[in-house]
Amino acid sequence: MSRGHLLLVEDDAAQRTLVSDILDGAGFRVLSAEGLDAAVAQLGVPELVMVLSDFRLADGDGLALLREVRQRRPELSFVLMTAYGSIQHAVEAIRAGADDYLAKPFERQALLLTVDKALRTRELREENRRLNDALGEREQLVDLIGRAPAMQRLYRQIERLAPTDATVLVQGESGTGKELVARALHRLSRRADRPFVAVNCAAIPEGLVESEFFGAERGAYTGAQSARAGHFENAHGGTLFLDEIGELPLALQPKLLRALQEGRISRVGGARETAVDVRVIAATNRELAIEVAEGRFREDLYWRLNVVGLTLPPLRDRREDIPLLVDHFARRAARQHGLPEVAFPRNVLRALIDRPWSGNVRELANTVERLMLLAEDGEPSLDDLPDAPRRQAAPGFVLPAEGIDWDAMEHSLLQQALDLAQGQKKRAAALLGLPYKAFLYRLEKHGV
Repeated sequence: MSRGHLLLVEDDAAQRTLVSDILDGAGFRVLSAEGLDAAVAQLGVPELVMVLSDFRLADGDGLALLREVRQRRPELSFVLMTAYGSIQHAVEAIRAGADDYLAKPFERQALLLTVDKALRTRELREENRRLNDALGEREQLVDLIGRAPAMQRLYRQIERLAPTDATVLVQGESGTGKELVARALHRLSRRADRPFVAVNCAAIPEGLVESEFFGAERGAYTGAQSARAGHFENAHGGTLFLDEIGELPLALQPKLLRALQEGRISRVGGARETAVDVRVIAATNRELAIEVAEGRFREDLYWRLNVVGLTLPPLRDRREDIPLLVDHFARRAARQHGLPEVAFPRNVLRALIDRPWSGNVRELANTVERLMLLAEDGEPSLDDLPDAPRRQAAPGFVLPAEGIDWDAMEHSLLQQALDLAQGQKKRAAALLGLPYKAFLYRLEKHGV
């Protein structure tokens, strides 16, 4: 079984025959050439997988051939054969993009091992290119950036869920990209050519929430001079994204539950029911399970929304993605403001990777835009970084002479951190500067 076509370039006829026979016996279809021009003429063979070339050729050298190969067929493996003692030629070849070199004279086994190694390198290079291409297409499609394991898992979940009509609850800290996930689920679904309606539940005055969701008939309330459709009707056939669902007033939650269960709504002030075909995606930065336990969110609505839950990782848990995100936001800022595209200096990139990023990806995007706009001579500088929030150890605290009840103080700090973080344990641990597992241990220890 053929292992592919291999181009052997050697000006010594006897050596060319000997090497060709060895490679043929190993399963390769061997093409041969005496010099540079003859070799270049055969680079167009589609089945070609590798070039094995001597350094000294009658009409040039192996480095010139390597440059032609990398320009015309960059995916090909390339091995340079050099005379014993010509290590400088081998170094030049590796720097120019060769996969390996082989010092003459060589034994049969050394030849085959070098060829196999170069082909494995080619396969890995091709696999990496395919993965990057697929990732690039997916990122371009869903506007999500990241190669961290948590993001890879998120991509797979989006791909599985998008073709369905399942209700999805997206959870994560502010700035992690919850709306991007919702838009991705819509764009990859059969509803992609229908409306995508995004609603920020926290931004609607409580007295208008019902009419905003379900619409209102003329005269239904003061100022309602004409009938108007609500978000459910506007999203008919498409996707309704309910952001900050945890802020929804408790009094409206039963009506939302009914609309989700029955697919029918009634406008405020109207008696007629209307059927709506809407896929609902909800998002929150709160721990809804805690909200349910404390009576601020209906349990039946929670389970109706949380048919499938997706959790977005905070930026601090995927710092390996920050260079990718910086590059993406820098190119976006350059296009938006007519700026030249620049590479961020290593010290600036390191500082960005090390920052706490409590505002997550949104904060990073704003910071990169700031650095681009303030860059002198086209180079972002550490001097233009906004001051990172600094924790104070204990402002104004002085240990009293009689001492303190340490357990009571620790219990109080744990509870305050949870309250500030709205019940999100990882965020509360970060507020106290504690590793997550240490934080969980202290919660259990104090029964918080």
